[in-house]
Formats: sequence, structure tokens, C-alpha cells
Amino acid sequence: MDRPDYEREYFARGYTAVAGVDEAGRGPLAGPVVCAAVILPVEEEKLISGVDDSKKLSAKRRERLAEQIKAAARAYCVVEVGEDVIDEINILQATRLGMKRAVEGLSVLPDFVLTDGNMTLDISVPQRSIVKGDALVYSIGAASILAKTHRDALMRAYAEEFPVYNFAKNAGYGTAEHIRAIREHGICRIHRRTFIKKFWDGRENPSSADT
Repeated sequence: MDRPDYEREYFARGYTAVAGVDEAGRGPLAGPVVCAAVILPVEEEKLISGVDDSKKLSAKRRERLAEQIKAAARAYCVVEVGEDVIDEINILQATRLGMKRAVEGLSVLPDFVLTDGNMTLDISVPQRSIVKGDALVYSIGAASILAKTHRDALMRAYAEEFPVYNFAKNAGYGTAEHIRAIREHGICRIHRRTFIKKFWDGRENPSSADT
């Protein structure tokens, strides 16, 4: 997906700053959901080769593309919404909030927004949500890469603080190893309590010193 066909469609209608928005981390048992918004140039000579749904790319490829996207972007913004907010308002609303903040955090004000999935945002500019947009839409794919690489780096840092959960490998997702660690050691401060009720016995693991 190297061609910004959707973006060019809206440029042809008179829009001048079309932003793509996506998230990473809706499903994990731990850590924030990360949302990214990006406005990329659509001139042929400025296109980035290889942009795609971040899940289809290797970690090394994502990292290289993330740096290219940041360098080329007219504007980008990455936002974290933490586990406390996820537990308070639920993951869907936390994702909407993160996407809204990412859009509003752009240094260039977008005049049209493309979002992945079926996500309506509380923003003042026109928007369109596209199912599987991260695989179909150039700027949404780029946003998915920014969100994924940011979240993966964050979870690697948490892995050093809370080594028993192996966040560097599972990124907070509910692998058998991760669930076993929760049952053996309790939870740490970045776990989403509303996500782990079925296998959490109420014990907490408040710091890495206890792991």
C-alpha cells in the first residue's frame, strides 16, 4: 500500500490536510492503548515505500518505516491512554479519547480525518472510518506503524521494571505465560483490572523489587 488514493480523493475535493488515525493495544491485559495521527505529503516523490498495516510488518521493518514517517510527515502526534482510564471508561471509549487527543495534538490542523475500523470521534472536522483502513489507507497504515512502534518500546521498558511478566515478548497480551505469571505473582500497576478478572486472585505486585 504505497499509494495515498484515499487522501488524493479528498485533496481532489478541496481538502488540504488529510490525517490518518489508528491505535495499538486495544486487546492486551496490561499497558496503555496508544493512538497516533499523521498527515503525510502525497506528492509522488515524497511517498514512503512499504507502508502497510503494522501487524503485517516485521519489527525491524516497522522501526525503519516509523523513522521515515516521522521525517516525512507534515505533522504527527502519538498519545497514550493508560490502564486507569481504560478501567474507568472501557477500552472503546479510551481508544476514542486517545484518537481525539492525537488528532487535536497535530501541529498542522487537519481538515479531514480518516480512522481505522468503525470509530466515530468527537472532533470538529469531517471524518470517515474505514474497515481494515490500516491495510487500505496510506496515512492510516502510517499511523498504525507509529502507534505500534511506540507501544512496543514502552512495553520493553516496562519489561525491565516488571520482568516476571515478560512484557518485551508478549507486549501485555494474554499469552499463557503472561496469565501464569499473574496467577503466580499477582498483578503490577500497569495491568488492566477489568481485563484480568477471570484469572486474578486479588494479589498485587506493586514494584519490580517484589518480582
